[in-house]
Amino acid sequence: MLAVTRAQLQAEQAPVEYETVLGYPGAPASFDAPGGRTIRRLRGAYERDAIFRDWAADPAQVERMAQLLGEPVVLTLAHHNCVMTKHPHFGTATGWHRDIRYWSFAKPELVITWLALGPENGATGGLRFIPGSHKLDIAPHRLDALDFLRPEVAENQVLFASGIQLDLDRGDVVFFHSKLFHAAGRNDSEAIKMSVAFAYRGASNPPVPGGRSAAAGEVDLSTGKTYAA
Repeated sequence: MLAVTRAQLQAEQAPVEYETVLGYPGAPASFDAPGGRTIRRLRGAYERDAIFRDWAADPAQVERMAQLLGEPVVLTLAHHNCVMTKHPHFGTATGWHRDIRYWSFAKPELVITWLALGPENGATGGLRFIPGSHKLDIAPHRLDALDFLRPEVAENQVLFASGIQLDLDRGDVVFFHSKLFHAAGRNDSEAIKMSVAFAYRGASNPPVPGGRSAAAGEVDLSTGKTYAA
């Protein structure tokens, strides 16, 4: 996976997402600025290479996912389905957010897997989580226009204080709920941090027709059949 990722980053193999286009605070201002072509993620990992398809459908991973969801598992290709990359100097931090914020399913109950392809910690801009936050009801005034927790709100500051840094080694995998608040800092190391992320739903939790979540097809992991959007 590392070899494939490095080669595709070097080639800027589409589809990709650039830090400049995403526009988080601290991102390069334009493609002509220093670091302007820094890639944030390689999108469409499932279609990129068989090695990512094999990982997404790995029997041990699917078995654990079925235990969590309590039913047969479906891989959604509309969300995550990517290799996340965080580059030194130009990789931006991400505030506290929930992945479900832009997703539309019958129920907000999905699980994400995150595979570390190298060390992930505070120095490399690794994931931070607020344990149990997927069970919280968050009032609208605590969120900004992009559904990030607003740092100036006192209630949120208390929540931030309960956040934990997750230290991962190469090959470690994290399973987390789509409503769990998480964040990540900048990469202050000298190596690119790379992680593979996929999202899964239960068979009884389909995407809302006509929405973004139904726009990229799915894979029924109980049969191996792929359904186009």
